Amino acid sequence: MKVVLFCGGFGTRMRTGTPGDAPKPMQLVGPRPLIWHVMRYYAHFGHTDFILCLGFGAHHLKDFFLNYQETTSNDFVLRGGKVELMSTDISDWSISFIQTGLESPIGERLRRVRDHLDGDEMFLANYADVLTDAPLPALIENFAASDAGASMMVVPPAETFHCIELGEGSRVGGIIPVSEMPLWVNGGYFVLRQEVFDHIPEGGDLVADGCAGLAKAGRLLAYPYRGYWKPTDTVKERMALDEAYSRGERPWALWER
Repeated sequence: MKVVLFCGGFGTRMRTGTPGDAPKPMQLVGPRPLIWHVMRYYAHFGHTDFILCLGFGAHHLKDFFLNYQETTSNDFVLRGGKVELMSTDISDWSISFIQTGLESPIGERLRRVRDHLDGDEMFLANYADVLTDAPLPALIENFAASDAGASMMVVPPAETFHCIELGEGSRVGGIIPVSEMPLWVNGGYFVLRQEVFDHIPEGGDLVADGCAGLAKAGRLLAYPYRGYWKPTDTVKERMALDEAYSRGERPWALWER
């Protein structure tokens, strides 16, 4: 299945504000950028046909893949001045680089790559900045067995805040971590059918318009997941992932198992 990756946003909470800032999916976790980890996750399950929805900092993504160094993450033999790779990351990948506008909402970015989906009934989509070890085949099979127009992985809130139960006279009746509340948030991993385009207007959003429209029609499916899931909305979250990688703690790297 084709994989649409949204990697053209400004990612203002991740940037330093200096000239040449790279987009969020290009921030490093270990020796490779976030988007590489997301793509390796999909490739691990056999999905190697990628469509990159470019916008801000598009040249960073283009340069990375055009000048890709396989030796960074693969063993090799240097013999007679020539490199002989013992394994490879991306030799079987197909990557389409599509400019979808600097300020386009995600739904509009998806609309602008529709022709590159070749009319496929089902396809995958991702924000390219969240890492997980979720069982992708189960997510796909669960959706394929339904007649829904879209499926989104949902996860417990990652925030560390506590919810306060208030009783009479503002007496606190209980304190519950928000992650233990019966709440679910968008996990950023989607399986979509062409039907989603019927609900995304020009300049629209994937979730607020596409998924909300399908939900209103009773045609949005959720895949609840309580396993490993880490967002990278802030520099702190990205640094935590990078530190975990350095310690050898990378449960999202299923291809290493």
